[in-house]
Amino acid sequence: MRVATAQLPAIEDSDDKVFTTPDSVIMLDGASAFVPVPVPASTYADRLGRHLRDRLTARPDADLTTALSDAISDTARTLDLHEGESPSSTVTIARRSGDVLDLAMLGDNLVILPNEVLTDERMDALDLAPRRKYRERLAAGNGYDDEHRAILQELQTQQAQHRNRDGGYWIAETNPEAGAQAITAQRPISTAPWAILATDGAYNTMHHLALTDWPTLAHAPNDQLATILARCRAWEGETDPQARQLPRAKRHDDKSLAVITFTG
Repeated sequence: MRVATAQLPAIEDSDDKVFTTPDSVIMLDGASAFVPVPVPASTYADRLGRHLRDRLTARPDADLTTALSDAISDTARTLDLHEGESPSSTVTIARRSGDVLDLAMLGDNLVILPNEVLTDERMDALDLAPRRKYRERLAAGNGYDDEHRAILQELQTQQAQHRNRDGGYWIAETNPEAGAQAITAQRPISTAPWAILATDGAYNTMHHLALTDWPTLAHAPNDQLATILARCRAWEGETDPQARQLPRAKRHDDKSLAVITFTG
């Protein structure tokens, strides 16, 4: 299994985290809570990713949802976090198990395969009014003003009311039940000889700019992936700084790519 990665900014300065084991890749995108929290989102995502990496290294055949539940519990205990007062994070795990690709997904990271794109759509399916409103305001040219920030705070408040409960959406925070609620999938390696993991900050701009020759990117080295992320960030800052063409919560979201190709 070959893995190439790129992140912008670098992992130590990003809320995105990527970890690998000999058989798996783990991608996280930490999100700050809507109230003051005891640790940064970056710290939470980093600790959760390390717990997952260690578990899947020790037990390569572990059930992915169980490993995720246990890692959420370990992280909450280690950082002394409490529900509703903790950062949260998306989690995507891609693991080779013999001739099968195992996937587990919490949140809106993307998994691109030769014939499909997979993600956890439950948060977007809520279709909350503040989300529609901030995008409409950006498209109309209002930019990142005080009202935009107030709308985002209201959006986070409403999202919190639906977090980690039936009928809402599930995300890694403190409740280990979220692990059991992850979206899972399996694909034969014969039909998925490569997989690309992307955080939404990378995917959305790449998609908008049509930088989506996935079969070619599946064999790209680290530096080529880094060049693509830099091109996305430059476009955001120079061509669309007020997010009129591509409405987005922040001018620059953190961006991560992990490309996996399977051999043998």
